[in-house]
Amino acid sequence: MPKPVLLNLLGGFDLRLGRRPIELAPAAERVLAYVALHNGPASRSNVAGNLWAEMREERALANLRSALWRMRRPGVSVIESHGDRLSLSSRVSVDFIDLRSAARGLLDGRVSGDNAQLDRLVAGGDLLADWDDDWVFVEREHFRQLRLQALEQMAFEFAAAMHFGRAAETALAAVATEPLRESAHRALISVHLAQGNRTEAIRQYCVYRRLVREELDLEPSKQMNDLIGSVPSPALERAFRVIAS
Repeated sequence: MPKPVLLNLLGGFDLRLGRRPIELAPAAERVLAYVALHNGPASRSNVAGNLWAEMREERALANLRSALWRMRRPGVSVIESHGDRLSLSSRVSVDFIDLRSAARGLLDGRVSGDNAQLDRLVAGGDLLADWDDDWVFVEREHFRQLRLQALEQMAFEFAAAMHFGRAAETALAAVATEPLRESAHRALISVHLAQGNRTEAIRQYCVYRRLVREELDLEPSKQMNDLIGSVPSPALERAFRVIAS
């Protein structure tokens, strides 16, 4: 049985045959990543035009042919060619695609928040973090937003199941990814309140309020204030005094 080919794009580019790393030239890495990130076969002109946008079409296509030839040298087929179309080999498993599918499944209600695949969402990692290509930036931001929404949903589901440690861990991962994202802070505050940790909820509210005041000159939204307002007023005032002192 042939060994699986694993393409990891979260954090950085890493291609492996089983456990053995496969080294590719930078141009070949970009061709493979581009084809992997785009659903369905991609035309050669589309791939060449996006990867070598500053070059004439003939030169860009020549660079693509060279990159595809270099990609065959390790002896592992990762790109399939069907006429003018390029697609990812069915042998290749891509971490980004797997996690994107898991996140969408969670948000669509098709999988549970305790699914083992979703645990990897907590660990994080930006898509091709050290690449600055425009086409990577679009996919990176799309996945970042999808991951944040999935993390928040997971936090609520874990809290509803009374798995408060996992719920807090997941919400904290969302806060760490985007410290100015109010919905992430609301998810964490909701977890604290569900567990009965009112002081922790107020502390997190104060952290967020101070952050948005200093960074954006804004105040928490009514939705945030209504959430923390569920704490009885005398207890809320006492906690504010303690935390502020």
